[in-house]
Amino acid sequence: MKKKLVYFLIGILFISLSSFAFHKFYMGVYQVNYVAEKKMVQITSRIFIDDLNNGMEKKYHKKTFVGTEKETQEDLDLLKKYLSENFTIKINGQSKAITFLSKEVEAGDVLVCYSRIKDIDKFKTIEISNTILVDWNAEQQNITHILAFGTKKSVLFTESSRKEVLKY
Repeated sequence: MKKKLVYFLIGILFISLSSFAFHKFYMGVYQVNYVAEKKMVQITSRIFIDDLNNGMEKKYHKKTFVGTEKETQEDLDLLKKYLSENFTIKINGQSKAITFLSKEVEAGDVLVCYSRIKDIDKFKTIEISNTILVDWNAEQQNITHILAFGTKKSVLFTESSRKEVLKY
């Protein structure tokens, strides 16, 4: 009887510990660089492809295939719309238009998107709002690294923290 109880407890422990190994990590990584000599803000976004397609499907009620062989122009247009609605920047309190430049697939499952904001002179504040995939999954975290005027700052955006103002 004692052996059965020990085996049972070991089995429960094994199942409990192995369930943690299969938990998916929901993270996006963003780099925002101010390049003074070009008067430009450059933005690089790294987002898991499957999560991005799931989030866009939830928001737009349409199956998308961004970053896959089945990708269509309509998928790309929805991607641009999604990014513009969920990642915004204000410079000195004024909203700035972000221009999507290109994208590529990295490591088979990460979509890297390149964007920019032109004609940006020296500024005192930059406000970033990053809600990408947060509405789709409450566990989503978006770490954003900002490099401006030789200073690097990092901000973690979550369901409860969607906007940050940085002062320079």
